[in-house]
Amino acid sequence: MQPLTGITVVALERAIAAPLATRQLADLGARVIKIERPGSGDFARHYDTRARGLSSHFVWTNRNKLSLTLNLQHQSARALLHRLVLEQADVLVQNLAPGAAARLGLGAAALRAQRPELIVCDISGYGGDGPYRDRKAYDLLIQSEAGLLSVTGTPDAPAKAGAPVADIAAGMQAYAGVLAALLQRQRTGEGQHLDVSMLESLADWMGYPMYYTLDGAEPPPRAGAEHATIAPYGPFATADGSTLMLAVQNEREWLAFCTTVLQQPALADDPRFAGNARRVAAREALHACIDAVLGTLDRASLQQRLDDAHIAHAQVNTLADLWAHPQLQARRRWRNVPTPAGPVPALLPVGLPSRTEADDVRMQAVPALGADTVTLLQSLGVSDDAIESLRAEGAI
Repeated sequence: MQPLTGITVVALERAIAAPLATRQLADLGARVIKIERPGSGDFARHYDTRARGLSSHFVWTNRNKLSLTLNLQHQSARALLHRLVLEQADVLVQNLAPGAAARLGLGAAALRAQRPELIVCDISGYGGDGPYRDRKAYDLLIQSEAGLLSVTGTPDAPAKAGAPVADIAAGMQAYAGVLAALLQRQRTGEGQHLDVSMLESLADWMGYPMYYTLDGAEPPPRAGAEHATIAPYGPFATADGSTLMLAVQNEREWLAFCTTVLQQPALADDPRFAGNARRVAAREALHACIDAVLGTLDRASLQQRLDDAHIAHAQVNTLADLWAHPQLQARRRWRNVPTPAGPVPALLPVGLPSRTEADDVRMQAVPALGADTVTLLQSLGVSDDAIESLRAEGAI
């Protein structure tokens, strides 16, 4: 038994934010029914072909789901979708273009008037009201709108985050909101309407830079791979051409770093570096002192000194390094998930309950387009002859 066994989620979803939210629900046992356009499906299926001929984005966010193709331009398909939501769904998650769900008769107010226990989660770029309500939004646009680009990159040029963090932020907020709404419904019998905005989700992640600039203060500078407001905290080269990321977070660690790693205890008392604010202000001189020592050590020797001093450090890994990461291997985090192109490796869900056996975790297929259409329509009592008629008229 998984935590969400028996819960049905209907997902009018595309791209990343909503599919990531519903994949998290599916990983916990929910039956997630993904509604897709016949013939093409979720457009994220076609972003690339890097995952053994499949889209990397789609494979990442769509395991454990059922695919039902419905052409919502057809009245008969819309009627079937309404029946599915009102007869079987506990949760409806949608991130269609602004206003599209309401035009389909799937607005939260209309649905919950018919079924008060239903949970409706709308994910959009800017939320259900306000002057930006009707704007389309994609990840990079929200990274820009939320100010992330202003603090990310080098002094010469801003840069987007390498992962779709606006989508991820919204997806995880939606996931948490649905779980909270299910818990509240268990207590009260009432569903909820959740209005999740990508802008608000990422703005919340921007809390530290925002408070750093409170009352008109100067923003943190774009500092590349270094920390903008803590030093030393960033990448440093070793004598054998390696790069290590290290982080000194407080004065106790600064003393240990000078004494054990640099083997220059007097540097801890240098007035130029007395306190983090001064180290940040004198970053160029600080790095010169550090590089003069670290540039004489190979990676293994530096790692040993950092370990001896209890200074946090990390390798600057590539994605190939991450696939082979020894910590993920040691904790047995990888499983195979079926796809239309054959099995692919996938990480187990994070934070499983302690009594969960890893081999019992739900890691089912990334569905082919429309793979479950017939079975799902049959569950609504649609006859085989009617299914063939729907297919002939292009409704499914």
